Amino acid sequence: MLGRTLRILSAAALILATSLAAVVTVAGPAAADGCYTWNRNLSQGANGDDVRQLQIRISGYPGNGAVLGLDGDFGPATKAALVRFQQAYGLGADGVAGPATYTKLYQLQDDDCTPVNFSYAELNRCNSTWAGGNVSAAQAKANALVSMWKLQAMRHALGDQPIRVTSGFRSVACNNAAGGSATSRHLYGDAVDLGAGPHTLCRMAQQARNHGFREILGPGYPGHSDHTHVAHKSSRFWSASQCGI
Repeated sequence: MLGRTLRILSAAALILATSLAAVVTVAGPAAADGCYTWNRNLSQGANGDDVRQLQIRISGYPGNGAVLGLDGDFGPATKAALVRFQQAYGLGADGVAGPATYTKLYQLQDDDCTPVNFSYAELNRCNSTWAGGNVSAAQAKANALVSMWKLQAMRHALGDQPIRVTSGFRSVACNNAAGGSATSRHLYGDAVDLGAGPHTLCRMAQQARNHGFREILGPGYPGHSDHTHVAHKSSRFWSASQCGI
């Protein structure tokens, strides 16, 4: 009789422990990332800041010659870019952002939201404040962040070998000192100059066409024999005649 009672009590204790564990499990998961954590699956038709955060990180996958809008609306272009991202990393390419997609994004970003292979310091060798350009400091820094995610996509497409950044954001003073054009996109924080390294300047200029850059200048364009320039602007201008662009 005593043994049976003990078995009943043990079973009850096990049930209670299991119930408590279940309560702990569902009581709000800890943040999954130090930068940004998505809390719902996203698919076509969704909208909100979480969609925009996703768009920033897949902005390097718009397709050849295209640019992905960062408007917070999950439309066909966002779905297509997400599918390309998923394919690039061997994920289920269903165009729905869920746990597998988010896990990969968390792996790809640092706690300051920059992609793991690029940094704000790398994109700004002019000053520490991002001030003095043709847009606010906050906007210049935000523009640079998008450029970094495009470069991260380009780096992955080029075999995950380093891409050497030689210039990024410039204030008016820094731009003048560098002999830059008064209309340079460097003044907006969305231009990046790339130096030769594992990849030739032409290889980078050619690859950049697939990663959301409206401005691509390289060998064959005046003043660009020693670097490839990529940037975002309102209309497309690609010129690197020695590279077939």
